[in-house]
Amino acid sequence: MKIVVLDGYTENPGDLSWEGIEAFGEVKVYDRSTEGEEQVIERIGDAQIVITNKTPITRRVLDACPGVRFIAVLATGYNVVDYTYAAEKGIPVSNVPGYGTAAVSQFAIALLLEICHHIGHHDLAVKGGRWSGGKDFCFWDYPLIELEGKTAGIIGLGRIGQATARIAMALGMDVIAYDAHTSESGRKVAEYVELPELLGRSDVIFLHCPLFPETQGIINKDTIAQMKDGVILINNSRGPLIVEDDLCDALESGKIAAAGLDVTCTEPIPLTSRLLRQENCVITPHISWATKEARQRIMTATEENVRAFLAGAPVNVVNM
Repeated sequence: MKIVVLDGYTENPGDLSWEGIEAFGEVKVYDRSTEGEEQVIERIGDAQIVITNKTPITRRVLDACPGVRFIAVLATGYNVVDYTYAAEKGIPVSNVPGYGTAAVSQFAIALLLEICHHIGHHDLAVKGGRWSGGKDFCFWDYPLIELEGKTAGIIGLGRIGQATARIAMALGMDVIAYDAHTSESGRKVAEYVELPELLGRSDVIFLHCPLFPETQGIINKDTIAQMKDGVILINNSRGPLIVEDDLCDALESGKIAAAGLDVTCTEPIPLTSRLLRQENCVITPHISWATKEARQRIMTATEENVRAFLAGAPVNVVNM
């Protein structure tokens, strides 16, 4: 069995092992495959199993590589694969659901706490000598925000949304949520409300919903207009949930006091993006998922996905 990993570096920059995958056959791991379809086609060659994270597997790639029998995605999102066409060709596509619940919810709160306290800024100020040479026993350059008693609104109350809700509750926040589907576990950590009510009541809004046609651009000038003045927005789900120009307008006007983003519409973010000029916007490079513990869960689950396929009973299949 020939197996190719098209972009293994972000999953395993050297602190994990591919041994579990290598047990299934001849494995070739590429750090990156960023030079287009021709490179991807060449690297897949006659491999039967393709493992990808963010390298696109298009219709043309599938047609040019007739030996492919199974595609494993090193992530939960699988839109990098033309999974509908893969299904037409009888190729199951498996993803890794649920691996990042703890990591992503923790990171969402980390973005919020950075906005509330500007820890990175004050660390640099201290190391630059401002505290040592100051006249007072302390200083702060931004208003410091206490979260207890404030309302957290979570759009998307699945596993990650519920984990964020539990942390927000521990901080003393009241938690409300909007989700198209309610659950008993969700009711234990949040009050379900309709979207307009969430927008109007929340001091902090977290985006934890998937990217579907109905959620693309859910944060736009119309929904922003329904928010409290001075709301904080956190998004470490998917960049296209937000209309970025509308967010920039709101950040510049102060309607949104601050935003914390780990995702953007185009990744990596272009240097021309207006978001980069917003001083009240914290941006990190899509790393919510990337704790070693979470990446190990991806590796282990991918091994199980490959093993199940080879046993004739594929699991976590998203297209059949």
